[in-house]
Amino acid sequence: MDKNKFVFLDSEQKLDKEQTRKSLTYWHDVWRRLKKNHLAIVGLVGVVIVILFATIGPMINPYKYNRQYLDYKNIPPLLTVYKLGDDIHVFLSEMNQLILVSEDGKLLETFSLAEADKDFDAKTYTYRLFDEENVEVAVVMVDFAYQTDPLKRVEGIRYSFTYEDVEYKTPIGKVWNKTFILGSDKNGRDMLARLMYGTGISLVIAFVAAVINFFIGVIYGSISGFFGKNTDIIMMRIVDIINSIPLLLYVILLMVVLKDSWFEINVLNKLFGTGGLGTIIITLISVYWVGMARLVRAQVLSLKEQEYVLAAKTMGVRNYKIISKHLIPNALGPIIVTLAMMIPTAVFTEAFLSFIGLGISAPRASLGSLANDGASFMQTYPYQLVIPAVTIAFMMLAFNFLGDGLRDALDPRLRKG
Repeated sequence: MDKNKFVFLDSEQKLDKEQTRKSLTYWHDVWRRLKKNHLAIVGLVGVVIVILFATIGPMINPYKYNRQYLDYKNIPPLLTVYKLGDDIHVFLSEMNQLILVSEDGKLLETFSLAEADKDFDAKTYTYRLFDEENVEVAVVMVDFAYQTDPLKRVEGIRYSFTYEDVEYKTPIGKVWNKTFILGSDKNGRDMLARLMYGTGISLVIAFVAAVINFFIGVIYGSISGFFGKNTDIIMMRIVDIINSIPLLLYVILLMVVLKDSWFEINVLNKLFGTGGLGTIIITLISVYWVGMARLVRAQVLSLKEQEYVLAAKTMGVRNYKIISKHLIPNALGPIIVTLAMMIPTAVFTEAFLSFIGLGISAPRASLGSLANDGASFMQTYPYQLVIPAVTIAFMMLAFNFLGDGLRDALDPRLRKG
C-alpha cells in the first residue's frame, strides 16, 4: 500500500477517545477534594489570616506590646465624645481621665488632675490643660454630684468650661479609637499589639509542640506496631502510664521541678527566653505525643501484613527502611489529619494553662494570659476579655474546619467524590 495515501497524526492528536480528563496525582486529587469542602476553605483562609496577623501585624503596628502609655490606661475601642467648645472634643474615661481627642477619635493629650483639684465633698473634679510652655489654656470642672451610678456618665456630663457657667452636655456620638484601635489595658499598653504578640506566642507553642510530637509519636508508634510482641506490650504500657496522669497535675509538678533549675536557666531560657515559654513547650511535647503514637501503631499493625511489606522483607530490606519507605508514607493521611487537629488542641491547652497562671508569665503575653488579665476587669472593661476570647475561638474554629476538611480529603473511606 502507498503510505502517501495515509494522513499521519502528530503526538498531540494521539489521544484516547475515552480519556475525559488529565490524570491526577494523589496530592492533586486531595487538593481537588479539599476545594469542594467550603468549610475547609473557610478554615484555610482563617488560618492564613491568623498567621499573617501574628507575623506581619507587629511589623505594621507602630506600638510595641510591652510599651506603657500611662496617660491612657483602660481606654476602650469606642469613645464617647463631648464637644465643649470650638474644636475642643474630650473623652471622659471610667477612671475619671479627661482626654483631649480629635473629632474622628484620635487621642491628643490628657488633662491634668491634681489632688488639690479633687473636691470630694462637692463631688467635682477640675481638669486643666497646659500648652508646651506650661501655660494653662483650658479648665474643665466636671460635676459628678448629680450621678448616683457612675455608669450613667455615658449619657452626659455636667461641666464648666474655662470658668464659664455650669452646663449639662450630652455626647455628640461614639467614634472609634484611632490611636488604640482595640483599646488599651490597665497599664496603658496597646491591646492590638499585645493581641498580635500573644497570637504569635500561642502559634509558636502550638506549632513547635505539634511538630515535635509528630516526630516522637510517629517514631514511637511505628516501632511499637512493627516489631509487636513484647516490644509492643512494654511500649504501650509506658503510653498508658503517661496517659493516666492528669495534665494539670503533670504541669504543676513539671513547673515546680523546672522552676529556677539548671535546665531552665541554661537550656530553656537560652532557647526560648524567659517568661515560661520553654516550660510550657516541654510540658506539651512530654504528653501530647501519646495520641499520635497510638494512631501510628494502629496504622502500622494493619499495613505490615500487606504483600509489599512481605516482599520487602523477602528481598532483605532493613526494618528501618521498611518503616520509613513503606509503612509511614502509606499512613501519612491519618497522620496529617491528627497533626492538623493537634494544633488547636495545643492552642487551647496553652490558653487554659496561662489563664489559670501556670503558663506564659510577664513580660511575655499569650492569648490565655491576656484573657486572664481581662477577666479581672470583665464588668468594667469587658473588651479586655472579649477580644482575646474571640481570637481563641476564631483560631479553634479555623484549625478545626481545616482539619475536618483534610480528614475528608485524605481518608479514602470518608471521600464523597
